[in-house]
Amino acid sequence: MKVNPMKIKSFWLCVALALLAVDSFGQRATAPVGLREDENSYTLTNQFVSVRVSKRSGDLTSLKYKGLELLDNESSRASAYWSHDVAHSDPILRVTIDPRKNGGERAEVSLKGIADGSPMGSGPGGSVIADIEIRYALGRDDSGIYTYSIFSHPTNYPGTSVGEARFCAKLNDGVFDWMTVDANRNMKMLTAYDWNHGTQMNMKEVRRMNTGLYQGQVEHKYDYSANQFDVRAWGWSSTTKNVGLWFVNASVEYLSGGPTKVELSAHRDATFNTNALNAPAAPCLLNYWRGSHYGGSMCSIAATDNWTKVIGPFLIYVNSGSTPDAMWKDALAKAGAEEKAWPYGWVAGVDYPHKNERATVSGKLVLNDPQAPNFKFTNLLVGVSAPDYTPARINRGSFGGFGLAGGGDDDTNAAAANLAGGGIGRGTNGGFNFTNRFARFGTNFGGDGTNQFGGRRRFGRGGGGGGFGGGFGGFGLRMVEWQNDAKNYEFWVRADAFGNFSIPNVRSGNYTLHAFADGVLGEFTLTNVTVEAGKNLALGKLSWQPVRYGKQLWDIGIPNRKASEFFKGDDYFHWGWYLEYPKLFPSDVNYTIGKSDFRKDWFFEQLPHNENTNNTTGSGFGRETAWTVKFDLPNAPHGKATLRLALCGVGTRSLTAAINEKSIGSVTGLVYNATINRDGIGGTVVARDLAFDASLMKAGENVLKLTIPGGGLTSGVEYDYLRLELDENAKVVAAP
Repeated sequence: MKVNPMKIKSFWLCVALALLAVDSFGQRATAPVGLREDENSYTLTNQFVSVRVSKRSGDLTSLKYKGLELLDNESSRASAYWSHDVAHSDPILRVTIDPRKNGGERAEVSLKGIADGSPMGSGPGGSVIADIEIRYALGRDDSGIYTYSIFSHPTNYPGTSVGEARFCAKLNDGVFDWMTVDANRNMKMLTAYDWNHGTQMNMKEVRRMNTGLYQGQVEHKYDYSANQFDVRAWGWSSTTKNVGLWFVNASVEYLSGGPTKVELSAHRDATFNTNALNAPAAPCLLNYWRGSHYGGSMCSIAATDNWTKVIGPFLIYVNSGSTPDAMWKDALAKAGAEEKAWPYGWVAGVDYPHKNERATVSGKLVLNDPQAPNFKFTNLLVGVSAPDYTPARINRGSFGGFGLAGGGDDDTNAAAANLAGGGIGRGTNGGFNFTNRFARFGTNFGGDGTNQFGGRRRFGRGGGGGGFGGGFGGFGLRMVEWQNDAKNYEFWVRADAFGNFSIPNVRSGNYTLHAFADGVLGEFTLTNVTVEAGKNLALGKLSWQPVRYGKQLWDIGIPNRKASEFFKGDDYFHWGWYLEYPKLFPSDVNYTIGKSDFRKDWFFEQLPHNENTNNTTGSGFGRETAWTVKFDLPNAPHGKATLRLALCGVGTRSLTAAINEKSIGSVTGLVYNATINRDGIGGTVVARDLAFDASLMKAGENVLKLTIPGGGLTSGVEYDYLRLELDENAKVVAAP
């Protein structure tokens, strides 16, 4: 047999490469993980990265990829950090995984601050009375660093709350110029020079660009907010250095607000000093686990709570590639691999159950709705969360000031303050200072019902009583449910079109199961779902019968917990639609059932009508806006009718409705969720049903009028869905 010499050379080359890939002990020959420490820092290294961690705070002070520094080194601010760090304590320093004991396979360091009953950390939402531990871990083959944080509150600590909480990274502006959130926000970004030379608009984080690639356009960091359940890998890359840096979430069980939660994700860091024309404005990445935006979330800890929560781990992933798209696709693939690896086997010594200690919850949902006999599930989301609960009342001012209403330190502008009476209030200026500053503001922080929403008092940097944040201080506690819970873990999946679901990696505990789907108004719930460690739970077939109050006469939109299907709802993530609305609908919306198309004829936001045609900044006020819905009935009805409204964006205090010029009631007590002024398409969803005497309607044409009061240009609503139902056999209700 004739032997090909080239094949022989190829064979021995493969053997040589294989021999190079292992050492005499059968270990991989890639560079082992190194761990060095000095008086001030730990340094973790492998063949890809070198990471330096401050022993004083737990911040990342350096992250190098193949020798290239990726973190911001221009400003004096921290480069990469947890908002609640250990800088205000004498941290306990430990090497929790020693690479010298595992052949250089993995290293991990821990920095733990003991609160001893005093406030810890100083995040944008203030400090918290809890022990805080920060860890960083690096494996031999990891192209990046894992980090996680553990909050612990024993029962001998006072009651407390966690304000805004996140991990933030500010990146090297000399490297990164391209930002990717999702397919719609995948772009070369403006420069720091462009931002610093922009013109401030109606909110301090909004500027019109006067230079650069986006000259004439308005930049708003909230235009890059993302659904945290769907966006698992997001970051910045470089068109010149061909490197990328990404946050990768293998699991979102530790984040707040379930699969509809939207939060800030990435943007050009916005210095708010309008005189600082050369100030650093670094590329910024955020991983929010408790945020105040788009309805916000709550994490209130009672003095009697023995509470701990593990935030993460998540991966700060670095890579290289020929284009930003190539690096993004690689980051998405990495996110998929990390999801399969969750829970990580190397995490130890904290409340983090491993695979064999978790369970899978499975079942099949069957929709039982005679008015939708051929319904097929689309985007069916099923999850388990803690049962609804009333949060602890914290008498320390920590909750009262944190209005989820905007205003305050995040939106010090007349428009936002006029809408909702302010909001966050930074440290010594308001809500989250722990020296009972809440009491100092009195009724402004939630207690003044007449100015809770829409009042024209400007609270400035201290914030004010907006939303359900302010409510903690002044007028009672709002129930916590899956949409606004940050205290507990949640586990969600997308089911298939037949209703089959399988929720993996669920921690043991008592849960409520929730489900919702596009096309179904409301949600399914099943209480008392008990999950035992290591024991899978099969729930079998679950019959879901949506609430109906009678025969459906008509509907507008699609119940999907956002306003995306309405006109311009697919292009929502731009500042200033409230200025465009009166140009698109000079006579407001006039919709005819059976003739109009909600995709073209129903704007995605109902807003006060701006009558100042010279308004280019978005400031100021608009007039009352009434939208009409015309519909025909073959006969004069009787009995009870119900107008069903699902709202996904709220910036007003009330909404009134009338049929044929007769009032059918008002929607009041709306909780501001900062969706419209933060350029969102959906925040915390609220449903309201207005029942009325059906005899107010008549045979032939009827007119429904929906009116929002005048006010700031963002003080309107976003509808998720509208439906009119009729039960002619029901008892007649008195007209209001």
